Amino acid sequence: MSMRGEIKRKSLHLTGLLVPGLYILFGKDVVLTMVGLAFFLFVILEPFRIIEELRDDIKRRLKIYVDDEVIERVEVLERHLDEITRSHERYRVAAHIYFTAASFVVVYFFPPEIAVGAITVATVGDALAAIIGKSFGRHRFSNGKSLEGSTAYFASGFLILLPLVGPVLAVLGSLIGTLVELYGLPPGKQPEDQLDDNFSNQLAVALALYVFGLIL
Repeated sequence: MSMRGEIKRKSLHLTGLLVPGLYILFGKDVVLTMVGLAFFLFVILEPFRIIEELRDDIKRRLKIYVDDEVIERVEVLERHLDEITRSHERYRVAAHIYFTAASFVVVYFFPPEIAVGAITVATVGDALAAIIGKSFGRHRFSNGKSLEGSTAYFASGFLILLPLVGPVLAVLGSLIGTLVELYGLPPGKQPEDQLDDNFSNQLAVALALYVFGLIL
């Protein structure tokens, strides 16, 4: 994916910060309702993204009721979505569904400071790792990711978690998140054979903070 496409994708990805923001402002019940509704909507719309025949059929039907300008705008939106879609997502479930599913689980099962921290770290850290890695990455790992990108993830994660859980848990949570972002789950597999990082990263950070919090 081009740098322009990566920036577009991560800009959209950062809208995930609405979840911790809503949690802080309105509480658990409101954010669970909003995330649940978003997940339901995404699941309904996902077949139209994956199956071109369905999209073409909708456009044919729309032409009966709307003018050509509306159809052109729909096609522009399609091109933007294609630009930010990873190759392994073309005909599979995309990142936004995994993100909302993980956010629902994390908010439902974990304490507020862990849920807010895990979702924020996974959102900001993933974006920074990709953009810094593509822009400034010079020291590459075997999977193509970079030391610079991983460092950006860890540093941002630590700064986010520090006021929420303290320095020790901030280091441990950020480290686990960095490793999962770098290697994926299960580690060593190809992206199409791993859990989507929009799902695994949130859960890994939340579980790490919770388990290490019990131990320490």
